Amino acid sequence: MDDYTIPQHWAHYSAADHAVWKTLFERQTALLPQLACREFVEGMHALPLSADAIPDFAALNEVLMPGTGWQVVAVPGLVPDEVFFNHLANRRFPSGNFIRGADQLDYLQEPDVFHDVFGHVPMLMHPVMADFIQLYGQAGLRAQRIGKLTELARVYWYTVEFGLVKEQVQGASGAEEALRIYGAGIASSFTESGFAVQSPSPHRIGFELERVMRTRYRIDDFQECYFVLDSLSDLLDLARIDFDPVYERLNSGPTYAPGEVLLSDKVFQRGDGGYARSHKPVSACVE
Repeated sequence: MDDYTIPQHWAHYSAADHAVWKTLFERQTALLPQLACREFVEGMHALPLSADAIPDFAALNEVLMPGTGWQVVAVPGLVPDEVFFNHLANRRFPSGNFIRGADQLDYLQEPDVFHDVFGHVPMLMHPVMADFIQLYGQAGLRAQRIGKLTELARVYWYTVEFGLVKEQVQGASGAEEALRIYGAGIASSFTESGFAVQSPSPHRIGFELERVMRTRYRIDDFQECYFVLDSLSDLLDLARIDFDPVYERLNSGPTYAPGEVLLSDKVFQRGDGGYARSHKPVSACVE
């Protein structure tokens, strides 16, 4: 099977490419210490990431591999599901080797090197996320074989890409609970970083596996709902469960729209839906 890996060709990046990285990097590093979980921020500081230039994957791997056994491999863009899962199952994170243009700073259809490296790799320095994504890759290969990839993909979307986690932070009157970003789709987006944790529009709901696996998601705009983990350690419990009984239950029963709130949900914030109503239609989501 072709693994789709290619050389990064770091020397081929232009001055304009590095300038785009600099703009994106400086915006996010100024924003995320107040919005991202401490594990993300610590991972960001532990890696050879700077505003000066797009990272060299070889330099990243010199830190990442001794830390958690992961490595970043270059690919030309999105790869087939089986290839993606196989890479993850073997602790290889596939990253696009291209970067968006200066006219696409805030929205990109296909993940580029900023999303893949800045958004994902800091969390791969954390042992829990490192193990979870490998186990997810293994689960993905099996889900593909048995026709349950749609449901499992929703877990990845609402955790690795767009997950929030509770965290104790120091407030004006002492320790208090706050919601923080760990998902790469949020962490790599200047506009969604603030939206996900500060906007009154989206719902923020406690993570429950079967609920998440029944919930469609937005691919075209900000999420209408973010699911919140009590702790990052919950990811390992999630990855190690027997999915077969869950898949069996998912053969019947409802599928939920992205903006739905259920009576059984643990609601951290019931959003007012203002952003979703004023932008693209609710139907623009993955079934």
